[in-house]
Amino acid sequence: MTTVHTLDVPGARLRYEVRGSGPLVLVMGSPMDAAAFAPLADALAADHTVVTHDPRGISGSTLDDPGQDSTPEVRADDVAALLDALGAGSADIFGSSGGALTGLALVQRHPGRVRTLVAHEPPLLELLTDAEERRTAVDDMISTFHSDGAGPAWRKFMTHAGYGDDMPMPPGEPSAQDLANSARFFAHELRFTTTWRPDPAALTAGPARVVVGVGVESTRLVTYPTSVALAELLGTRPVEFPGDHGGFMFHPEEFAKTLRGVLADG
Repeated sequence: MTTVHTLDVPGARLRYEVRGSGPLVLVMGSPMDAAAFAPLADALAADHTVVTHDPRGISGSTLDDPGQDSTPEVRADDVAALLDALGAGSADIFGSSGGALTGLALVQRHPGRVRTLVAHEPPLLELLTDAEERRTAVDDMISTFHSDGAGPAWRKFMTHAGYGDDMPMPPGEPSAQDLANSARFFAHELRFTTTWRPDPAALTAGPARVVVGVGVESTRLVTYPTSVALAELLGTRPVEFPGDHGGFMFHPEEFAKTLRGVLADG
């Protein structure tokens, strides 16, 4: 059974879901909402208490100021507030894409709140040797959104990410919520996520174990070298997960099995 809750945090009201029973694990993305992680959460819920949420300004999580920017630090503070609301001193965290950066910022800003963080394909473009060119490409995506709308901006985003024309897209026209989430992403999140840099000393100083995850089918994607670069900074090796960047959506049972193994090792 899945229960739906809301939580007031500074400047926003978060929508979150709780399912299952057992050790607590928070599963998150950004800008991906809770619905994107439902198959994985269902697969984990047999032996874990799984919490998913809509990041502030996305889907069911509303903002007091719609013009507020979304940074990994702000999102990390929201997750710390979620842990407080759950009565949890600490939890395991699985974060994918922008959610991986949320998890990394949580480890840095709130020592002791994370047991194991699995940072799946973090888009840490600043760790790449061509970071300046990547920054320019992101600026172009954002400019394209403001001038031409979400569709052309997403096409540039997918090309830069490494998908080209291979990225499976949902059928039909985007909903009003899809368009609102896209606007939030391009106007208030993308730049702050892709220009964020982790602090290796802070990530390794506390009790949290940080594991970098990467998809076995992601070698063509920009998040593959960013994941490898983060693992090198931490003195570890990435753990391979099924599928590519969205493997948790398309292979939830196999993905959950791998994630269970990683968490059990901690």
